[in-house]
Amino acid sequence: MEREQAIALLDEYVSNQSLVRHMLAVEAAMEDYAPRFGGQVAEWALAGLLHDFDWEIHPTLEQHPEDGAPMLRERGVPESIVTCILSHANHTGVPRVTTMQRALYACDEITGLITAVALVRPSKSILDVRPKSIRKKWKDARFAANVKREDISEGAEALGVELWEHIENVLQSMTRIATELGLAGAPDPEAS
Repeated sequence: MEREQAIALLDEYVSNQSLVRHMLAVEAAMEDYAPRFGGQVAEWALAGLLHDFDWEIHPTLEQHPEDGAPMLRERGVPESIVTCILSHANHTGVPRVTTMQRALYACDEITGLITAVALVRPSKSILDVRPKSIRKKWKDARFAANVKREDISEGAEALGVELWEHIENVLQSMTRIATELGLAGAPDPEAS
């Protein structure tokens, strides 16, 4: 499956733009991690892009991502990517044995925290986010309370990347596509 086909699949099954942006953020992080670990960039990026494609149609742990896997197979998505997507959810029981699988798990949850940090900035821009801002918000359990910090820590450790290095890596990946993520900053209302 090419990226254009994957985007078409998202267009077909995902209406929530925040969810699309989350998948784009994970795609960017996976794309940047692939060369570091000797992975195939297109394969890793596709796993990141498609990992939550079925969330709106299968929004429960009993269904996501298990019920999405056959849909991906029917569309010709390679089994390595389908298995990777299945492994990103702890409840599936699919072990994370490859580096690509560990990277997807590591990159998934952290994108939510980074996005939340960007959105509380006056500029609403990820371009203004620094690792120290993330560290400060990390310590506040009430901030982005649904983001599972233990999953982020566990994911970085399993990937073999120090936690704050990992967070900075993902921040850089997301910054690279700030416009696509809607995080390039709020337009200046006084500019005309």
